[in-house]
Amino acid sequence: MEFSQLFEMQKQLDRYIEETQNIQHDVFDEKGLALLVELGELANETRCFKFWSTKGPSERNVILEEFVDSIHFMLSLGYMRDFKLDEWPVVMEKADLTKCFITATQTVLTFLQHQTEENYKDIWTQYSLIAYNLGFTVEDIIEAYKLKNEKNYERQRNGY
Repeated sequence: MEFSQLFEMQKQLDRYIEETQNIQHDVFDEKGLALLVELGELANETRCFKFWSTKGPSERNVILEEFVDSIHFMLSLGYMRDFKLDEWPVVMEKADLTKCFITATQTVLTFLQHQTEENYKDIWTQYSLIAYNLGFTVEDIIEAYKLKNEKNYERQRNGY
């Protein structure tokens, strides 16, 4: 599966949610806040900032699922503004995860305030850096996205 196909998958899921939930207003801001929340949840599962704790990060599959929760909202925000990426932006650079999360948060906020294609692409670059430092490949992300996408449909069908 091509990375660019994820945009269409997300568009279909969002359409399904909006129809079943009878959404009649623009939910861009809600999706933007959801992205920030998911980014925080991802950071929490990595525990990278918890200098006071000896407990390690969550299991890899838990962290990956949190990662793709963000991807759902990133895709959604992009197609809402007619922004689309054809391929995953590869960034292979060792970096401090705490700093990555702070920068990613700033990048999301910048995009929400200034909705340009360049700012949108910057979010993906920051997430690529996080993915690399978590040891996730594009294939890992696409596969996890597909699984979570189906889970999200199931949740909607079951009154989530």
